[in-house]
Amino acid sequence: MRTLRAFAGFDTPARLLMINQFGINLGFYMLMPYLAGYLSGPLGLAAWAVGLVLGVRNFSQQGMFLLGGTLADRLGYKPLIVAGCVLRTAGFAALIFATSLPMLLIASAATGFAGALFNPAVRAYLAAEAGDRRVEAFAVFNVFYQAGILAGPLLGIALLGLDFRWTAAAAAVVFAVLSVAQLCALPQRKGVTTTGSVLTEWRAIAGNRRFVAFAVAMGGSYVLSFQVYLALPLQADSIAGAGAQVLTALIFVVSGVVAVAGQVRITAWFRARWGIGRGLVLGVGVLATAFLPLALVPGPARFGPVAATVALLLAAAVLAVGTAAVFPFEMDTVVSMADGKLVATHYGFYNTIVGVAILAGNLVTGAVLGAARAAGADRLVWVGLMLIGAVTAVAVHRAIRPVPGRHRQHPAQPLHTAAPGRWPVRSGGDLWAEPTRPPRIDQTSR
Repeated sequence: MRTLRAFAGFDTPARLLMINQFGINLGFYMLMPYLAGYLSGPLGLAAWAVGLVLGVRNFSQQGMFLLGGTLADRLGYKPLIVAGCVLRTAGFAALIFATSLPMLLIASAATGFAGALFNPAVRAYLAAEAGDRRVEAFAVFNVFYQAGILAGPLLGIALLGLDFRWTAAAAAVVFAVLSVAQLCALPQRKGVTTTGSVLTEWRAIAGNRRFVAFAVAMGGSYVLSFQVYLALPLQADSIAGAGAQVLTALIFVVSGVVAVAGQVRITAWFRARWGIGRGLVLGVGVLATAFLPLALVPGPARFGPVAATVALLLAAAVLAVGTAAVFPFEMDTVVSMADGKLVATHYGFYNTIVGVAILAGNLVTGAVLGAARAAGADRLVWVGLMLIGAVTAVAVHRAIRPVPGRHRQHPAQPLHTAAPGRWPVRSGGDLWAEPTRPPRIDQTSR
């Protein structure tokens, strides 16, 4: 109810963006978790071809975030959101008929590039629409985000009982409905009003050392949070064997329930006690501690399958709490460091950097996890992830701490075309201001 009251307190465009994100994740996750099995099973692709198809999808999204953000700032947020939904509709529809590797690669690239188009635009639009309630808006946004992740695989596995093509068709229908809904109901909102060179803008963003340092540092937090897709399922496999799929599904259920039920309250609690800057650093610290249960109970061999399962699910729950604590403050900090200018481009640049970190982190984690298990030293993997979390927390602290003697002046009129007062921007020092008792996060007045 608290989340629903917070949701009702936002204007219609913000609510549409939140519902849109639920639909995006519902359609995506009803299909993507089962794509690899479809490619290697009914289509009979070799392992390298499956990896290529999935890799192209990931690269076409992560590698194109900067382009998508730049287009959103220049063309407006709504056209990029609608274009992304239309393109993903086409990509998923193509998967219904695609059987050859070239066609599968084209469909996979389309679904990935679609995400690069609408992701930065959605976040920049929501930040502009929410104004001084950005943290609250991103907290509620993450509830819808996680709810889509929770519901998508459950709906997808039900449709798989018919055929994978039915799943692809249903996902395409979801995105087609989203395309029409955003086109008809979402108001237009422009990005920047300047017409400077794109390369000049990119160089300016890359030259913002604090922002780049923050993005690089936060890459470590994404390495940790994405272990719910890599290390935790692999741990479930070592615990449950033939029942690993059930245990893996339970991991995602626990993560989703924690995020959906606790996101708004977690955000309010962290913000009231520590403010945005300290809350962000402590949230990263929570991500690091998530792997402590697995370091204490690294497997079933010594402690038994029940204790190992409890440790795994506890790790998933704490990881979800840490992610819930970090996300709203992280999104707000990106806007603050952008000074309210070229926000979608900043989000695109930021997502590109953390995408590279995720790729490198998963490659290293997978390799180390395999080697550690072969050597009978599973505990070292979890201790190593905790150390990454500690280093990340320190790096984030250093990136966002106030710079002595430096006071940035905010522009008299922000470059965004929103109404006056809709782009309140804090300086880096304000992130560390002592927390005051904030307004209730579920307030309905603006």
